[in-house]
Amino acid sequence: MAVNTDENKIKEVLTRGVVEVIDQNHLEKRMLSGEKLRIKLGIDPTNPDLHVGHGSTIKKLREFQDLGHQIVLIIGDGTARIGDTSDKVTGRETLSTEEISENKEKYLNQVSKILNIDDVEVRYNNEWIDKFDTGMWIGLASLFTLQQMIERENYAERIKNGDPVGLQEALYPLMQGYDSVEIKADVEIGGTDQLFNLLAGRKIQKHFAQEQQDVLTLQLLAGTDGRKMSKSWDNVIMVNEVPEEKYGKIMRIPDQLIPVYMESATDIPIDRVNEVASALENEEGNPIDFKKELALALVELYDGKEAAEKAQAHFEKTVQGNEVPAEVPSVEVGAGEMELKEFLAILIKANLIKSKSEGMRLVREGAVSIDGSSINETGKVSISKNAVVKVGKRRFLKLIIN
Repeated sequence: MAVNTDENKIKEVLTRGVVEVIDQNHLEKRMLSGEKLRIKLGIDPTNPDLHVGHGSTIKKLREFQDLGHQIVLIIGDGTARIGDTSDKVTGRETLSTEEISENKEKYLNQVSKILNIDDVEVRYNNEWIDKFDTGMWIGLASLFTLQQMIERENYAERIKNGDPVGLQEALYPLMQGYDSVEIKADVEIGGTDQLFNLLAGRKIQKHFAQEQQDVLTLQLLAGTDGRKMSKSWDNVIMVNEVPEEKYGKIMRIPDQLIPVYMESATDIPIDRVNEVASALENEEGNPIDFKKELALALVELYDGKEAAEKAQAHFEKTVQGNEVPAEVPSVEVGAGEMELKEFLAILIKANLIKSKSEGMRLVREGAVSIDGSSINETGKVSISKNAVVKVGKRRFLKLIIN
């Protein structure tokens, strides 16, 4: 595939969702020249599930891929034994070899939803990290100072709070940086929290007499509640979630995040993104309509147009129209009364809730009902006929009397 040197397309790749480019002039010249560049992204398989924040970074890779550049995806099975703490205020637990192997396969399956994985060069950094000798470690470590490490925001915060910072964590930027030497990276992409590690790659390449990679940092997507994305806060949209769940979660984001998600997490044309941003700023148009446009585009990116349209129809019917969808899972139960904890166990088994504590929280919020009547957390659950349970706005279960 020939490299596309269209100036407008290159400009969009280098600005859409991008916070900083180092060195922008240098990178633009190389892209305009038609040179096929090696674009690097390293991912540690410390967790098998990707969220749309990760997905926005993968989407940036695809933008480079569409221009004809070579994508190099490094599965950090070597660095995963330490775990990157750039975005953490605590250390990570070390993973076993078995856990790393299982997670990396799941990573690749999810990445392939966006990238043409057949054209991606996939490397595993234990190929070279396992061969590091004492001389290599000392040579890499000599390029950085202890002050540079402990002045990093996340380390400084942990030290201030009296939390431990493992010495092995300081090795992570050295290992990630050397990855760039091994694959001869021209460009490396990461979130703003990765800047130190990305610049470490430039420094280490220079040490090994290689041309320094250019660096792109991308804006970090906030969670559906406006806070940092975190599973513990239940504000993440996972790549592997069903389309209806992705769509519904997008409809919960704060209005001010609509243009940010459109720009970083979808393929909506940038002119349209700017139109929506302007409309929201001037209080024009309906934010609900903008969210539906966003949700449709995001689901289409991961699951295809047909699935996105079905997810939208599901939302309009069950949430906006307050109707029960045609296809609802069912479970057989006995008639009569049951304890609330027994009822919640049924919902867990049917995958409507993840735990009894989540169920109790939803019950207290009035978000669990049977045939439209909310369940009382202090009483028993009475079932005398076939009925429909609704959890939240999008989860349903038919109760069939046996």
